[in-house]
Amino acid sequence: MSEAELLALVTTLNADPAVHGILVQLPLPAQVDSQKVLNAIDPAKDVDGFHPVNAGRLATGLPALTPCTPLGCVLLAKAVHASLSGMEAVVIGRSNIVGKPLLQLLLNENATVTVAHSKTRDLPGVTRRAELVFAAVGRPEMVRGDWIKPGATVIDVGINRVAGTDGKNRIVGDVAYKEAAEVAGAVTPVPGGVGPMTIACLLVNTVRAACAIAGLPKPAV
Repeated sequence: MSEAELLALVTTLNADPAVHGILVQLPLPAQVDSQKVLNAIDPAKDVDGFHPVNAGRLATGLPALTPCTPLGCVLLAKAVHASLSGMEAVVIGRSNIVGKPLLQLLLNENATVTVAHSKTRDLPGVTRRAELVFAAVGRPEMVRGDWIKPGATVIDVGINRVAGTDGKNRIVGDVAYKEAAEVAGAVTPVPGGVGPMTIACLLVNTVRAACAIAGLPKPAV
C-alpha cells in the first residue's frame, strides 16, 4: 500500500460515524511516513493517543486519549501502591510512545520522576534510587538485579526476542527477571505483564472515544 492510499483510508475512517477508534499498527513500511499518517487520524478517534493534539493535552493536564502502554504501566503500579504521590520513579527510555507520556502520567499522580536514557551517567546508580522503575529501552535484560532498590516495584515494558540455548527464540524483557525478583517487592513478567494491560487500555480508550463521539457521559473505567 502506498502512503497516499493509507492516508485516503484514514480519511474515510475519520468520516465514518460507525467507526469510533482508529489504530495504526507500527512500524509501517519504509515507503510510508508514519508521523504523517498518525497526524491524519481524527484526535477524537485516536485510541493509541499518539496524535500531537492528544500528546499536547496530556502534557498540559487536559483530558486526552492516553497512550495505552504508559496508561497500563501506571495502573499496574497503582495495583501495588494505593497512591504514587511522593514516590521516586525512574523511567528508562524517552520514546514518544512510552517514555514521554509515562512521565506525564506519573507527574499527574504526583510522583517525583527521573527520565533516564542512553546518555544518562551512572544509570545503575540512578535506577537504584527509585521506588518505582519503568524499563522501556528495548535492550534485552539490561536492567540487572543489583540495579534495583530492595522492595522497589519494577514494571518491565520491553519485549525482546533472543536466541535460547535450544536454538529457538524466546521472549524476554528489558529487566533480568530472575535477578530482579530476588530484590524487588514486585516485578512484572515478560510476556504476560504489560502486554495484556496495553490491550485492556486500548479497549478502555475505544469505549471512551465511542461515548465522547456519541455525546454520552464518560464511562467509569
